[in-house]
Amino acid sequence: MYRNSLMERLALDHPIIQAPMAGGGDTPEMVMAVGKAGGLGSMGVSYLQPDRIGANAARVREGSNAGFAVNLFAPLDAPPFPADPGPALDFVRPHYQALGITPPGTINGAEFDFEAQVEQVLDSGASVFSFAFGIMPDHVIDRARQRGMLVMGTATSVAEAQALEAAGVDAVIAQGSEAGGHRAGFGADLTRAMVGTMALVPQVVSAVGVPVVASGGITDGRGIAAALALGASAAQIGTAFLTTTEAGIPEAHKQAILTAKETDTTLTRAFSGRPARGIRNRVIADGEAMPDRLLDFPYQNALTRTLRAEAATQQNPDFLSLWAGQGLGMARRLSAAELMQRLVEGMQAALASAARYG
Repeated sequence: MYRNSLMERLALDHPIIQAPMAGGGDTPEMVMAVGKAGGLGSMGVSYLQPDRIGANAARVREGSNAGFAVNLFAPLDAPPFPADPGPALDFVRPHYQALGITPPGTINGAEFDFEAQVEQVLDSGASVFSFAFGIMPDHVIDRARQRGMLVMGTATSVAEAQALEAAGVDAVIAQGSEAGGHRAGFGADLTRAMVGTMALVPQVVSAVGVPVVASGGITDGRGIAAALALGASAAQIGTAFLTTTEAGIPEAHKQAILTAKETDTTLTRAFSGRPARGIRNRVIADGEAMPDRLLDFPYQNALTRTLRAEAATQQNPDFLSLWAGQGLGMARRLSAAELMQRLVEGMQAALASAARYG
């Protein structure tokens, strides 16, 4: 009923991609469950050390014969190190103290070895190499293709989608403004590229010649059917998977999603320095009140890393990055397999209903 070239190439039974979630939201168990159910599971690996990337990929390969995706942030030019880190340190100090841990006295801007991460991604056995935050270097895209991997880039505007196509991607993930987590685009002003999924997807489909994956605010089968009607070849879903049994986020984060309203999310730079959509809490509120004290990525991200880890240990939602999209009101406590079944059944029912008007 809904076969297309992207599904054929990826050997998918259903046009459903579980969104990658850098930071631990996705787990090998989740990726395996989605693959076994006929969708494409994804691992977000940008915050993992290279050896951990290889270990997680090995677990997926051992537990499932289905293909899977690995997602990595494109390399970013780090902004200048802050000349005066004092205001940023002052911003996080009361948050650390509220959790009973020592506030940082300096900022560690060190991130991960990108080239070593790329090597592990290329050796992962994944069928898809997807990326966000920019365009991967030519040599990375070329090597991924040599390994037989399908390459996907993420866009938040038509111009970004066209740039990705020119760079040689096999498919474009069109991320609408409803999406939870980080804005994945790479334009000059990420806060201006806030086009909703329903408006963005058909414009991207018309502007590029490669398959398009719809992402952002899609939480049930009706949303998948709508994405297909707009010309997308598949839908990428994140927030609905965050409340599944296999999700690796703290219970406090799951509970926040399950009890929040659709109006409770907002864009914030308070946790990472890049705009990201999450459920408003104390850190986000403080960031809104003191935006001049926030650093750019990756420095703000490094500054809050220990804070977020301790908040997870203490199950304290006030200091967690509660990433979630605007469709969070439809999230439920299910296993990933149960969620996949509901998504497929809801999509098929929506498509059948729409067909009656044909």
